[in-house]
Amino acid sequence: MDGYEPGKPPLCIHEKVAQQAAAHPHRPAVACGPESLTYAQLNAQAESFARRLLARRVEAGAVVGVLAHRSTALIVTLLAVLKAGAAYLVIDPNEPDTRCAQLLERAGVEVVVAEETQAGRVPPHCRALGMPDPDPRPEVGDDLPTAHLDQLAYVSYTSGSTGESKGVGVPHRAVARLLYEPDWIEIRAEDIFLELAPVAFDASTIEIWGALVNGARLVVHPGRTAELDQLAKTIQQEGVTVLLLTTGLFNQMVTQYPEAFEGVRHVLTGGDVASASHVRQLMNAYPELLFTNGYGPTENTSFTTCWTTSTPPAADESVPIGRAIEGTRIAILDADLRPVRDGAPGELYAAGDGLARGYLGQPGATAERFVADPYASKPGGRMYRTGDLVRRRADGLIEFLGRADQQVKIRGFRVEPGHVEAVLTGHPDVRDAVVVPQDDASGEKRLLAYVVPERAEPSAAEYDTAGLGARLRETLSAQLPPHMVPWAVLLRPELPLNRNGKVDRRALPVTTRVARDLSTPLVLPRTHLEARLAELWGEVLGVEPVGIRDDFFVLGGHSLLAAKLLAAVKRELSMDVSARTLYLQPTIEELAAELA
Repeated sequence: MDGYEPGKPPLCIHEKVAQQAAAHPHRPAVACGPESLTYAQLNAQAESFARRLLARRVEAGAVVGVLAHRSTALIVTLLAVLKAGAAYLVIDPNEPDTRCAQLLERAGVEVVVAEETQAGRVPPHCRALGMPDPDPRPEVGDDLPTAHLDQLAYVSYTSGSTGESKGVGVPHRAVARLLYEPDWIEIRAEDIFLELAPVAFDASTIEIWGALVNGARLVVHPGRTAELDQLAKTIQQEGVTVLLLTTGLFNQMVTQYPEAFEGVRHVLTGGDVASASHVRQLMNAYPELLFTNGYGPTENTSFTTCWTTSTPPAADESVPIGRAIEGTRIAILDADLRPVRDGAPGELYAAGDGLARGYLGQPGATAERFVADPYASKPGGRMYRTGDLVRRRADGLIEFLGRADQQVKIRGFRVEPGHVEAVLTGHPDVRDAVVVPQDDASGEKRLLAYVVPERAEPSAAEYDTAGLGARLRETLSAQLPPHMVPWAVLLRPELPLNRNGKVDRRALPVTTRVARDLSTPLVLPRTHLEARLAELWGEVLGVEPVGIRDDFFVLGGHSLLAAKLLAAVKRELSMDVSARTLYLQPTIEELAAELA
């Protein structure tokens, strides 16, 4: 493991970056659009900002909030927080204000680093601090604090079944195990990584620190992922060699922009079950390409197992999740924590240096998932219950079978439907609710909510077009991130029960198209262009009818569906529309006027 010296543990993340800066000060480190920093500049700016944090009374072990979009300054901020001996908690700017404040309060955050456009969202109980200065004056102060491997590096919040998000605390040691001379990928100094994942999402750990602790170059993608043509252009223009894409985005890029992978040396994917047909298509087109299917919960730091191959899966094969990476032990156990025989299904447990500390401020939830390891070589060992069912194939590779509980992946994010149900049932007009996953038109999972109203509304049909259903989606949008807001809310007089008195989810009616869930009046298309756009919106969103003043994203659109819509507009109407245009003109009326 790189960073080891005889008798000494490996270096912490920021110490590894400083080591790279000392050895290669003029090597390009990070770039975003026209902005770029060498390793020496990155390290110097981070040290200066770390002293600013210390001057703001940020103590070792504290959690610092970060509220900013992707930029070189954001990368400087993360490195500075680590140099100050603290841990970072990145809040996605797309989070609603209520949830933003809740996460900061639960993590005990006192200082929030926020870009200018986000400063007004910092809650009163926190002190706001501006982003790092690109030309900082030398900060005078004491030496920066000494860090240790078991110190917290970052906090990442995941969905919880009780309606309360869980903050996963990840130490430096876990990142070191993942990215210091990893056995699942070869990282070269000449490699170029693309930072594309939301920085609040643990996939960004691989992108950011995979590049910087190994002396490679990090390119921060400035745009939105929905703009697939711009993403393809960035990959090619920047010469990206290591590319991590969530499963849904990987599938879309392979289908629509396979030429984007020209020159990419290693493609990584994860977050959901990989599509064997898409993997075969890509690897047959680029025989020299290396492909990794990574599996792992946030609680075991991004990847637990990996399947890295230069040979595409056979026509009758699924894509395995591989073997445990170095520094990780896995066990496939039955309900009594006994190993199952090879080929038999069992729950996957993970142990080793990748384990998170647990859930911040939630000892009960920590004890439930991080359990005593009866197979540990030393007393006091822990292992994490993933809740995932797997089996070991005859060739020793692990195959993913599904969840043991109701947890699902939505656009790469782990979601407990019970979290959404808890918010719904907390509404005074809701007597009961159940939330289930469903595939949308792009093949991605989405959520569908079935609600029993506390009292029937005069005009309430199965699908409430303007009353309770619309109000509930507004409530959810104010409290939950976009990927957790259900695509639709279906009103039911009651929920079907099985013989045990539990909700029979299989008996719930299945729907692929729903009526529009808006309280705004329906305005029908007036021109041929508006009519064609309305047809395309209906096909992509699975909503009917679509009015020309309906907002694409309020109707359930998200980044991947936006990419699908833009491709359909180009194919059917021979018109190029950027994702930025769709975000700025999200109604058919506005978009048609822009196109005209």
